[in-house]
Amino acid sequence: MKHSRNNRGIIVTLNGTSLKKGFALSFIGFMLVFLLSGALTSLKPEYRITSKSINELTNNITGDSFIHLLGFENRYFVQDLPKEAKPPSFSSLFFKAATSINPEDPRSLLGRELPGFTLFDSEIVVAGEGTDYTTMPIESPPPTEVLLEEREASIADLKGADDQPDQSKTPPIATTGERKVVYIYHTHTTESYLPMLKDVKNANSAYHSEANVTLVGDRLGKSLEDQGIGTNVDKTNFMKKLNEKGWSFTKAYSMSRPTVETAMAGNKELEYVIDIHRDSQRYKVTTADINGKKYAKVAFVIGGKNPLHDKNKQLASELHNRIEAKYPGLSRGVFLKDSPGSNSLYNQDLTQNAMLIEFGGIDNNLDELNRTADAVADIFSEYYWQAEKANADSAAEKK
Repeated sequence: MKHSRNNRGIIVTLNGTSLKKGFALSFIGFMLVFLLSGALTSLKPEYRITSKSINELTNNITGDSFIHLLGFENRYFVQDLPKEAKPPSFSSLFFKAATSINPEDPRSLLGRELPGFTLFDSEIVVAGEGTDYTTMPIESPPPTEVLLEEREASIADLKGADDQPDQSKTPPIATTGERKVVYIYHTHTTESYLPMLKDVKNANSAYHSEANVTLVGDRLGKSLEDQGIGTNVDKTNFMKKLNEKGWSFTKAYSMSRPTVETAMAGNKELEYVIDIHRDSQRYKVTTADINGKKYAKVAFVIGGKNPLHDKNKQLASELHNRIEAKYPGLSRGVFLKDSPGSNSLYNQDLTQNAMLIEFGGIDNNLDELNRTADAVADIFSEYYWQAEKANADSAAEKK
């Protein structure tokens, strides 16, 4: 028999066999911990248990569900929950956490199995009328031969029935004067609309060097100027530059970025940056009927990889709500894109006041697009002048 002192100073008696067994078990346990730690740290980053992976895991738990979980330990946590708030189904909760599959969202299962399904891998931040996961904006790159091929435009449609200036408009009450505070550009410059193209029916062929989204940018810029907001419309053909450099379509934002940076550096008065695009959804999804007139719907897209996305999202949500209040059904909503196959930055990290707006889809005509551009200018001008007044009032209070 041998005596040994434990960590509290108490004498315990161990025989030689027990001591050896205890030492062996301790050694084995130590080695297991050592080997497990080494295995975890040697895993590929995507398989490691990190704060990011834990955050993704907890994304499946809603605020109410989390409070209900805390309520098991302390009932005070649940006393302020609404009476209609029911305890969550913990079997469903644990299933989501363990598998990352949400039974209410088929994309969580099919997105891993079906090629190309990541096109729909976006988050609906604010849903417009009729918006769901089947009607979200789609970025559909054109075949290479389409980018290189020139098409004949239907010149008659490029004018548009509503293209004539409205003589009844009164001069704006306020103006930015010589200051250009809005910058409009078009990363996917040649995105076009089928009604503008002669004898073109294939959706994948809706691209043109002149009859394209720059016409929408022109109309939006003119309408903003009519509202007293100085605007610079840049119609640089980034798709042409891509072809000249031999770059792929996915490099479009890398191509447009230096141009935007130069514009911002050369104009300290610049406050808002708008990138105009055309969606690949069809007419039923991208068209609204407001007071008997057809409009091309808009959609706001936010890049999830962008560190300023919360600010961009706040601006887009505010404009969406204002559009819906005055032109119900015109906005499809605000969408956050952060899928592996997309850019998910969209140059929006350059300023918190950056916007990517999808104007209509491949089936919308110029009249519908012009009406929408005027409506967006109307809403944006209201927002802009209210913000300017608030800033002026705030500055006066500080003096």
